[in-house]
Amino acid sequence: MAQENKALDVALSQLKLAARKLELDAGLHKMLSHPKRSIMVSIDIRLDNGAIGVFNGVRVQHWDARGPFKGGTRYFPELTLEEVTALAMLMTWKCAIADIPFGGAKGGVCVDTKKMSQHELERLTRRYVSLIFEYLGPHRDIPAPDMYTDAQTMAWIMDTYSQLKGYSVPESVTGKPIEIGGSWGRLEATGRGVIHCVKQAAQRNNLKLKGATVAIQGFGNVGFHAAEAAQEIGCKIIAVSDSTGGIYCADGLNSEDVLTHKEKTGTVQNYKGCQNITNDELLELQCDVLIPAALENQITCKNADKIKAKMVAEAANGPTTPDADKALYEKGICLIPDILANSGGVTVSYFEWVQNLTREQWPLEKVNRKLETKMTKAFDDVLSIVEREESDMRTGALMLGVGRVANAIKTLGLWP
Repeated sequence: MAQENKALDVALSQLKLAARKLELDAGLHKMLSHPKRSIMVSIDIRLDNGAIGVFNGVRVQHWDARGPFKGGTRYFPELTLEEVTALAMLMTWKCAIADIPFGGAKGGVCVDTKKMSQHELERLTRRYVSLIFEYLGPHRDIPAPDMYTDAQTMAWIMDTYSQLKGYSVPESVTGKPIEIGGSWGRLEATGRGVIHCVKQAAQRNNLKLKGATVAIQGFGNVGFHAAEAAQEIGCKIIAVSDSTGGIYCADGLNSEDVLTHKEKTGTVQNYKGCQNITNDELLELQCDVLIPAALENQITCKNADKIKAKMVAEAANGPTTPDADKALYEKGICLIPDILANSGGVTVSYFEWVQNLTREQWPLEKVNRKLETKMTKAFDDVLSIVEREESDMRTGALMLGVGRVANAIKTLGLWP
């Protein structure tokens, strides 16, 4: 497992900023700088060709002062311990900002899923869970989907955990298929949550969303559902992209049609009536709302001065570097940070967990209504700090999240 990654440096610098603003005790700052537990495992499975495959796995549990650990499980060939640690830390703040009773965690396996069969992925998942089983559970650590994992992966995790416990434990994981205890609205929750934040920001920045132009970098699950939610409120999607490149159409795109085209061809490019563009060109388009929904470090000091959007809503984790943050703020561009904008997923994961604990299943309308209420409250809580501190939104969000976790730790005290 490679060790070099800048994500942790960024996360630690953000924590340092919040700690300074909050005037945190040095010892408490140091505690929050380190995860409570990092678990590294070697996963050995029999491949379809009879050979033995060995894969590195990790689960990082940051802080659980406000509730059990919660976080995604990603399968990615270049996964690093530092990246997972950074994401676990951000998840802690994200849960606190959304004011849900979870702490942050993250995990995953170094694997290229495109080179694995479905049976191999199932064996890999079950073996991984068996190796970290004692650290999981509905009141200890609750996994969820992430990059290159999905509802089927979560079903395998739930079944493996349940088999080892000896009875069904649907509340041990979220993001499951509906038929085994998943929540309505979970699949689209992150994308819808981004647009809820866009609506709140638009009201406060006098931006009319009916007819507003939107460009989305990344057309996976989050990007697609953000596009769908944006179209529902009258926005015009003028550009989308995936790992192969992007497309641009000034007259607007239909997200469902583009998805159908992508499923048939493997790319969004060469869609009828559109101009092929690069991912870099998409970021620099003239538009009202830019939604980075792909990878980290997409908006940097090299292209920040070329961003023409009036608003940036971070659907991905860490798409904007700290120096670019400052540049966008100085340009007057409203940036909704990832730890606020993409918290819709963990919010509906919380709803799923609650439903599983009580053996209920809420209708979609109730889930969506409660999601909007939660996202609106989180946005308002961040905005109140922004206005008081006269800061950018990321600083306000960090102060809110870090402050709530720090207060919980101080209230609990240290044991023994």
